[in-house]
Amino acid sequence: MQTRDTIELKPENLKVVSKVTPTAKQIDDLLFAFRVVKHVKSNAVIICKDGATVGIGPGQTSRVDSSIIAVRKAGDRAKGAVAASDAFFPMPDGLEVLADAGVNAVIQPGGSKGDNDVIITADRLGVAMVFTGIRHFKH
Repeated sequence: MQTRDTIELKPENLKVVSKVTPTAKQIDDLLFAFRVVKHVKSNAVIICKDGATVGIGPGQTSRVDSSIIAVRKAGDRAKGAVAASDAFFPMPDGLEVLADAGVNAVIQPGGSKGDNDVIITADRLGVAMVFTGIRHFKH
């Protein structure tokens, strides 16, 4: 049995882990994206821009596949957008897909053995990244 996911994040709950700090507008979109991603079947990646969801990568067995689908759905709207992942990125490949499409800020729970490599990749790509410490899970 699964309990209801009623967590509401606030900006002060976010931990910036990248060298690039997200802007206030990005924080708003990141929090919105993290609220949306909890409603999509895990493992999900969501792309949002200007308070709207523009790409959804739902329920794949691999985070990189979810990122590819979200980018494909967003198209050009991914440029300058943010992304949310309902679980950590175990490797940098999903982040690289998002950044290559123009996503410039990402919110995710963190907590992977691969966090350090993902953070190094975010810094190399100039992507702002925040950790929430909260894993959404919808099955």
